[in-house]
Amino acid sequence: MSLEILAPLRAPITSLPGLGPRLAVLLSRLVGGETVRDVLFHLPVEFVDRRGVSSIRDAEPGAVATLRVEVIRHEPPGRKGQPHRVVIGDASGFGEIVLFHATRLVQFPLGAKLLISGKVELFADRMTMAHPDFVLSQAQEAGFPWIEPVWPLSAGVVPRIMRRVALGALERLPELPEWQGESVLKYRGWPGFKAALAALHAPAAIPDDKPAARLAYDELLARQIAFALVRARRRRRPGRVLQGDGRLQAQALRRFGHMPTVGQLAALAEIDKDMASPHQMLRLLQGDVGSGKTLVAVVAMLRAVEAGTQAALLAPTEILAKQHYEVLQKISPVPVVFLSGNVKGKARKVILNAIADGSAKMVVGTHAIFQKSVAFHDLALAVIDEQHRFGVDQRLALSAKGEMTDLLVMTATPIPRTLLLTHWGEMEISRITEKPAGRQPITTTMHKLSDLEKVLAAIERAIKQGGRVYWVCPLVVESEVLDVTATEIRYATLRARFGAQVTMAHGQMPPEARDAALAEFAAGTVKILVATTVIEVGVDVREANVMVIEHAERFGLAQLHQLRGRVGRGAAKSYCLLLHGDELGVTSRKRLSLLRETEDGFVIADEDHRLRGAGDALGTKQSGLPGYRLADSEKHEDLLPMARQDAEMLLQKDAKLESERGKAVRVLLNLFDQRDAINTLRAG
Repeated sequence: MSLEILAPLRAPITSLPGLGPRLAVLLSRLVGGETVRDVLFHLPVEFVDRRGVSSIRDAEPGAVATLRVEVIRHEPPGRKGQPHRVVIGDASGFGEIVLFHATRLVQFPLGAKLLISGKVELFADRMTMAHPDFVLSQAQEAGFPWIEPVWPLSAGVVPRIMRRVALGALERLPELPEWQGESVLKYRGWPGFKAALAALHAPAAIPDDKPAARLAYDELLARQIAFALVRARRRRRPGRVLQGDGRLQAQALRRFGHMPTVGQLAALAEIDKDMASPHQMLRLLQGDVGSGKTLVAVVAMLRAVEAGTQAALLAPTEILAKQHYEVLQKISPVPVVFLSGNVKGKARKVILNAIADGSAKMVVGTHAIFQKSVAFHDLALAVIDEQHRFGVDQRLALSAKGEMTDLLVMTATPIPRTLLLTHWGEMEISRITEKPAGRQPITTTMHKLSDLEKVLAAIERAIKQGGRVYWVCPLVVESEVLDVTATEIRYATLRARFGAQVTMAHGQMPPEARDAALAEFAAGTVKILVATTVIEVGVDVREANVMVIEHAERFGLAQLHQLRGRVGRGAAKSYCLLLHGDELGVTSRKRLSLLRETEDGFVIADEDHRLRGAGDALGTKQSGLPGYRLADSEKHEDLLPMARQDAEMLLQKDAKLESERGKAVRVLLNLFDQRDAINTLRAG
């Protein structure tokens, strides 16, 4: 099927009627692109029903009314600054049109019979309508927008212009082949693609949710087919069969001293299966803070060692890398080396030589691992922790250190299921859902900042009982824009009250000073650590049992959950105090209350996603479904699993998309710019 059918939709916006260069620039910014397709994908958000034609006498004040009237006379303003008035009438009485711009008087010639629509008000017992939205001759009634779409607009693009270009774009829309399965359309009662767009941009009636759902599903299906094609291509990509006798893995588990959880065993089984296959592994391992992801990583790495190769574990910070290194040293039956930017001189040379000649089988470190000076003898498995903190280029740089390297990426950040399907769809996913072994329940409470003195008194009692306290602030230095207590200001106030028991750590400090502060807190030399989210990962102080988070409403729930996970690791009863502004919105209160109700990171992530859209997932500001034009996370979440299943079933039957539906799906992929999928198909 020729893709030339999409040519009218690829035409530039400037080809639409009545668009000069300046307006075309404004419109392209509004719709997020420069083609006719982008205009069509800029959907209305609501609709105004103007079908209820009323008489002047019966028009309801404060509501939109549509009237058939005759122009009786013009009344010029009595003095400067007052509006022009046009007296109108019908069989029921008289009213007034109020115009602050005299240029519109030409729309109301004396004696004209008009169809007008706009919001009406009552003034001195007379119906008035200020600047009607629509004014047409009754002879032109057929062109009246009885159902008016309301599009999101920006400065310079008024509704009249948006309506004109949307209708112009609809006229260019060709009849496209149907890429959806007949059973899906029938079951959902969805219209065709063209009919769905027409129902929204040029509605004959207030549309139900079916046209928008149809278009959302088109977009979701295109993305899921693209993911499935990329996954299939990766599975076909040659890898290495990594098999061992299990001897080293068994020794590590004995040294660990506890039976792995059901979730850990399930994840290990999935990873073992990937590593034993002749294709490269790309798997995301999710698990709460302390759920045992590191144990899973160690056992997987030992499988690579048993197969006679090397394995490496990469962490985003030196603190976290050292923490992993300590775990590996305790349970690994083979030597482990550590590499970071702070390993220098002779020690560094020895480690680099051991990595290069293969005597170092297990390597743990920071980004220093993938520097050019590091050459592996035979790297077969790369494990990346907190993978969202590394760019794609960095991940590729590490996997490129070996030949056909398997990749296991881990995160303790709870990712909503919606985002897993829409943004990590090219990866296989394993989840460890059990609560971490030996973790204490954490009592979570909410407090107004005006109650700060009571919080400080509670902190004082906790310290006297042997506790240690994290105090997290959202900013490092005082802001003139945000009314948020800065880390340095809070440090000064706590230092004034608690003296040398207080230290501070934040990302703008020299690494040596920050690490020293963290070390002091870990050793118990100081009892209160004032910090930014630098402590979110990689700080493990079992004696810390109180977490105070200031202006908690400014953090994402996933991040709050991560921070709370820093306490509850020892034997002492643990607390998380959420300090918030005195005026807390309804949504913010719901979000923070959710933390009091559950410690399940996955439940928190999913609920937060429903409350805020995609929110601030993984530290990136997002709303709705990032990267999607037509799909909405809240409205269309139920369509995601359906699209994933549909994509997989389609490709099982027609891997090269050569059937009639397959050819139509190729049009769909091009329509939604799924270039990776298109290139995969071209490559065969």
